[in-house]
Amino acid sequence: MHLELEVKTTAREQFVNITPQLNELLAKSEAKDGCCTVFVSHTTAAVTINEDNDPDVMEDLLRHLKILVPLKNDYRHREGNSDAHIKAALLGCSLHLIIRSGSFDLGTWQGIFLAEFDGPRTRKVKVWID
Repeated sequence: MHLELEVKTTAREQFVNITPQLNELLAKSEAKDGCCTVFVSHTTAAVTINEDNDPDVMEDLLRHLKILVPLKNDYRHREGNSDAHIKAALLGCSLHLIIRSGSFDLGTWQGIFLAEFDGPRTRKVKVWID
């Protein structure tokens, strides 16, 4: 089953917890056990799994990504968003999730996030439930 989620971001760089929306899609699919692929088809956005209980974790991650890959540097790409491409490449464009008993088999503190690095934009997250 192929589904799509639309996510509107509000800042140039941010993490958006998409776990609740993905849980809704999973419930509609009526899948009980299997796998799910989450894919973002953008070169300046990514998806990742990390702690969703303490928002400071994601703020720390974003802050340190900015240190590792600054907005301005000796980049050759003319659009001025090379940092966004690099950050997205570091985190990745897809996730593979296990579905068990109708739910994502995530750890206690884990959530699924869209990582925006060149916003604000409207992003499409593609979801394949098998």
